[in-house]
Amino acid sequence: RVVTMARSRKLREQHGAVLLEGPRLIRDALQAGAAPRTLFFSTVEQLKVLPEDRLKGANLVKVKFEDIKSWSDVVTPQGLLGIFSKPDYTKMAYPADQLSNSLPLVLICDNIRDPGNLGTILRSAAGAGCEKVLLTKGCVDAWEPKVLRAGMGAHFRVPIIANLDWESLPEKLPAGVRVCVADNRDAGVRTELEPTAESTPGTLESHPGACPGAGEARAAAGDAGMALVAQQYHESWAWPPVAVVVGGETQGLSAGALRLAAGTGGRRLVIPVAPGVDSLNSAVAAAILLFEGKRQLCGSRQRDDERQELPAPG
Repeated sequence: RVVTMARSRKLREQHGAVLLEGPRLIRDALQAGAAPRTLFFSTVEQLKVLPEDRLKGANLVKVKFEDIKSWSDVVTPQGLLGIFSKPDYTKMAYPADQLSNSLPLVLICDNIRDPGNLGTILRSAAGAGCEKVLLTKGCVDAWEPKVLRAGMGAHFRVPIIANLDWESLPEKLPAGVRVCVADNRDAGVRTELEPTAESTPGTLESHPGACPGAGEARAAAGDAGMALVAQQYHESWAWPPVAVVVGGETQGLSAGALRLAAGTGGRRLVIPVAPGVDSLNSAVAAAILLFEGKRQLCGSRQRDDERQELPAPG
């Protein structure tokens, strides 16, 4: 049952449960307020590293290490597995240091389907101090074991809101937000291209030189005929509040992402690569943009603080 639940998104959702492995991830989950149902352990010492007061109500089951090894799909299992109720981001107690360093920066993942990429992206979002992460319906399940391992505890440091469509997603964004999209095309180009008849429904026509990780930026803005301007990623764009969309590995950015960006006065953010290199990995592109956004937002905050400290004229 443990293995089946871990590998089946349908079963995880049906039972409202997730499988966590290893003392660090389980400790992070417990400290954030996630509710444990059952913990499987091979030695009592493994339980001593966990906050005892958070284990109340959990079913503690001692099993042979060989059993845990057979359930695990990691090379070196650590002898500790936990079945938790699927965390509700509205009820989580995120770490105080994470909240105190949070920035008015939101990450939107658009059709990120590779588990390793999504986990790495979530880790970067937590590291950059994102306010939250929004996942569209096309994304891989954030609670899949491979995503959890790559996230290295990010799931319990930053709110993750999944399974959103482009109609409901704006409701999860702060008022007055500016939405920018990752891109790999030449900066300074303004286009008003509509989806072609050959395009995949919900996406825009693929560009052979586009970056899969940073999206296919045929920068149409929908029926309104609005368009997005491209600029270098290091130029000024992170004016609070701001959101960044990173597209999937194969389809790139969806039409909904581009329309949302155009409707909020957003930009296409270009990460230049050397000639002959077609693309960046989506996780790499996300990390570059998020930490550049952090640099710009922190710089703006510092300048505001310095202005407030200046003595009044006269």
